[in-house]
Amino acid sequence: MRIKDIRANMRNIDIICSVVEKGEAKEVRTRYGPAKVCAAILEDETGSIRMNLWRGQVDKVRVGDTILIHNAFVKVFNEQLELNVGGDGRITIYDRSSRNNL
Repeated sequence: MRIKDIRANMRNIDIICSVVEKGEAKEVRTRYGPAKVCAAILEDETGSIRMNLWRGQVDKVRVGDTILIHNAFVKVFNEQLELNVGGDGRITIYDRSSRNNL
């Protein structure tokens, strides 16, 4: 799938894209207890989309990484599409830029 093809309420999305921005992590309270969350901006050659990184995903993903996202879903927040990876999805580092290892 390409970012330009993503629509509201889609599920079971598999996509390869690059992490171009990553916000500061913050602690939030959820119905499952406290959790760390931050926003990232992902892009491919067709566009960009915001993604919420939760818990262990926050530390796993770095700016400059190319990631493979498996089984993501889309929500609309403040009239913008947001990609999310729940418990049945995963993020795999497809390529890590050497500049991230300095």
